[in-house]
Amino acid sequence: MPLESPGFITQSAAERANQRNALMAGFLGWTLDAFDFFVLTYVLNDVARDFHRTRPDIALTLTASLAMRPVGAIIFGLLADRYGRRLPLMLDIIFYSVIEVLSGFATSYNVFLFLRLLYGIGMGGEWGVGASLTLESVPARWRGLVSGLLQEGYALGNILAAVAYFTIYPRHGWRALFFVGGLPALLSLFIRAKVKESEAWHSTRTDWGTYWLIVRRNGRRFLYLVLLMTMMNFMSHGTQDMYPTLLGTLGYNKARIADLTMLSGIGAILGGLAFGYYSDVAGRRRAMLIAMVLGLAVVPFWIAGHSPWRILIGVFLMQFFVQGAWGVIPAHIN
Repeated sequence: MPLESPGFITQSAAERANQRNALMAGFLGWTLDAFDFFVLTYVLNDVARDFHRTRPDIALTLTASLAMRPVGAIIFGLLADRYGRRLPLMLDIIFYSVIEVLSGFATSYNVFLFLRLLYGIGMGGEWGVGASLTLESVPARWRGLVSGLLQEGYALGNILAAVAYFTIYPRHGWRALFFVGGLPALLSLFIRAKVKESEAWHSTRTDWGTYWLIVRRNGRRFLYLVLLMTMMNFMSHGTQDMYPTLLGTLGYNKARIADLTMLSGIGAILGGLAFGYYSDVAGRRRAMLIAMVLGLAVVPFWIAGHSPWRILIGVFLMQFFVQGAWGVIPAHIN
């Protein structure tokens, strides 16, 4: 278990600065990772046309990235337990940034698919290591709100992908979106210069002799967490990844698709912050359950809104509640 961080009142200015920097590193790492993932969701048709493949073929590359996330989580999670949070996080950010740029240079579908598989490893590694570094660095009493803020870096990444689609894509095409996705590598310089290693890691380094023994002894809880995260990913990616494509089939043009996606991202950020704060008051499980039930209630507006206003309401509220539930997850697991 991570050590409890003292409150800001008892800490020095340097310690408070490190907490802010750790939060910024975790937030931006997840934001830029999400950007690199979501740019593909806007240009599925373009990539399919250039590679002479069907839209489902390109959608498979999204699935490939998601399927490799557990691999990245295990690899970089083990590295984070062995070598600390900072170095694996920096390596992971550099790794997924390089793969993103190479995706823009892909000359065939098979090469593109292979690169998206590799990208999934980096995507899976960033979330767990970044969340650990951040939540181990902030006071325990702030973890609900910080958890919501941290998770909504994901929503901001989707908004930035929509902005890039609206501004860069019309002039430079889909490959340029992947080239821009290489910029996150610069974040590793900030982490190296400004973020200190987690004190919790220094105090509770993994005993490799008992690592898997602990997992076996807590098998039911471990299984619960795996199933919980599986269902949470169904909920988030199931309502996000193919939604721009769905809007296109409903007759919305590229500018309107970008607008609606940015609106959903705003709803996601507000929902994550609201339910993250609420979880500090009412508890993690209650906050997640309320968000999930309310999200289910707005599905008819989100999926079958037959007027622009219904679509607007559904898009905003769906991600408000989906990311509201997700905003509690880092604190709940921690």
